[in-house]
Amino acid sequence: MRKIDAIIRPDRLNAVKEALVQIGVKGMTVSEVFGCGLQKGHTSVYRGQEYKINLLPKVKIEIVIPAGMVQDVVTVIKEQAYSGKIGDGKIFIYPVENVYRIRTDESGIAAL
Repeated sequence: MRKIDAIIRPDRLNAVKEALVQIGVKGMTVSEVFGCGLQKGHTSVYRGQEYKINLLPKVKIEIVIPAGMVQDVVTVIKEQAYSGKIGDGKIFIYPVENVYRIRTDESGIAAL
């Protein structure tokens, strides 16, 4: 099993989520996060005062899937999150040793 963390632009969430459901992803966790990378933030003006915003809003999608689905999931996320601009995001892949479903005590792939 693998865990995929994808950090993407908030406006791309619905497209990514719908495409993941289409390829059989059954569950995901979505969090609003803030971060910085190559975008470096931007400068804004509020009530005449200029200030720098260097942590930008992003969305983090966490998915645990069977190892055989990794390439399909990565491809879908890359296609749907792409805008061609700095700040499109990143995808991280981690090994998962085991998963347990608390309600039924199922483990492994059955718990997904």
